[in-house]
This record gives sequence, structure tokens and C-alpha cells, in this order.
Amino acid sequence: MIKLCAMNGHYRFYELEDFFKHIKSIGFDTAEIWTGPQHFFMDYQGYESVKKLQHLEEKYQIKIAVICPEQTNPKPNNMATKDLELQKHVYKYFTNAIDVAASIQAKMVLVTSGWAFLNEDIEDAFNRSVHMMKRLCEYAQSKRIYLAMESLQHDESLIVNSIDGLKRYKEAVNSNQLKVCIDFGAMAGAKETIEDYFKAFKDDIVHVHFVDGAPTGHLAWGDGERNMSEDIKELQKYGYDGLLSLESVNGQYYEKPYEADLKTMQQFNKIMKENEQ
Repeated sequence: MIKLCAMNGHYRFYELEDFFKHIKSIGFDTAEIWTGPQHFFMDYQGYESVKKLQHLEEKYQIKIAVICPEQTNPKPNNMATKDLELQKHVYKYFTNAIDVAASIQAKMVLVTSGWAFLNEDIEDAFNRSVHMMKRLCEYAQSKRIYLAMESLQHDESLIVNSIDGLKRYKEAVNSNQLKVCIDFGAMAGAKETIEDYFKAFKDDIVHVHFVDGAPTGHLAWGDGERNMSEDIKELQKYGYDGLLSLESVNGQYYEKPYEADLKTMQQFNKIMKENEQ
């Protein structure tokens, strides 16, 4: 059954346990963990003990279903990096993320294409990213973890910004481990729709970053222009029964992130109850 999944990105000025306390009180039972170093430290050399995550899962009865590594400029974990030494680090970083996911029995790791410098050939960066992703898919397969890839907006990367770009990328990687995450911000930025995604990817869609926007902005629901009820009906129309992660990573929520999550949860529960009648 389709359900909301909490994310910790907008809790960055709180400790990780505070995130778990708040989302438990709001009514979440599933989380996607962004590996911001202040919450769960991970780099190419290693990572914190997964016992930290397992303890929080058990204490608050919240399942971590997705690991979301840091990977956007200016972070060094760039899937498309051209620096040969950094390529070694990037591979190790993402295999560490896969190991963490496998250790806590999460389902998937969130990935992107990475980014290119503005003064280099985008096609070269595309090819480097595909090569890296192929290697990571092989490793993910050995750990029985899926990689869920989302498109990025133009101010984040120029490598994959649309359904067509994501489809071309998936075909180039050619691995069953590489699945699709619909990011509502990127989708709106590209003027695409839920229907467009399902027509292109069908059952390969395994995750959703579920945010409001105006049209983009990673907003809590009710703070943007989208219609949650219509979006849920559209997802259900195509048989989506996975998680809807609340990637409300916007500075306006940093002081009281739990208020954004509560507002979204209340609207979601109201709509789901109406749909049952």
C-alpha cells in the first residue's frame, strides 16, 4: 500500500535521534536516511557503525528503507568525475552506501548521474557516469540492493534532466539493478508528469521523492501549487504501491522541520480516508 516515508534532510540542525522521535510521534513507520555527516557519517574510507541506525530502528520501530548518499555539487561524490583518483574514491563511497543499505536490510540506495563542469563536453561526462554506474550495479547485484536513480534539475547537473535523458542513461547502463525514482521537483522542472514517467518506465519505478512545489522547491505539501489528491490518484492509477519520501529540503523548514512533516501527514491521511469512502 502506498505510504509516506520520512526524510531527515531538513532536520540537519537537530540530532538524528530527534528526527526519529519526531517522525514517530507524527505517525511514520518508514524512513529514508540522507547521509549528512552530522547524522550518519560516511565517506570513501568508511562509515559509522550501522549499529547506530539499527538501534534507532529498534527503539522507535521505524524501518530505514532507503539510503540517500550525498552526491550533489559541491560534494566530492560525483558519479561523473573526470579525476582518476576521485573516481576511485567515488566508487568506494557508493559501495560503502550499498554495504550500509545491505547491513540494515534496506531496499535501495538513491543515486543520480552526478554532474559535469560547465566548460567540458557533457557527452564525455555522461559516458564517465554510465561507466561508474555499471560498476556499481554489479556490486549492488552482489548485495541484492537496487539503485534508484532520479533526474536532476538544470541548476544541479546537465547530464540527466528529463525522462528522455534518464531513459537513454538506463539503456546505456543496461542493468536490472538500476531502477527509477520520480523526483517531483525534477519532474516539475522538466514540465513532465507522473503519466509521462509511467509510460516510459512502468514497473522500473520503485521510489518517489514526494514534494510540493511552485512549481519546484522541495516544499511541504500545502506550501506549493501541486494537488496531492490528484497526484496520489495518478500514482495509484499506474499501480504504484511504494514509498513517498518527503524530501522537504528547504531552508524555511530547518527550524521546525516536524511542522512541515505533520502538515503533510495530516493532508495525506485526510485524502487516503476520503479515497476509502
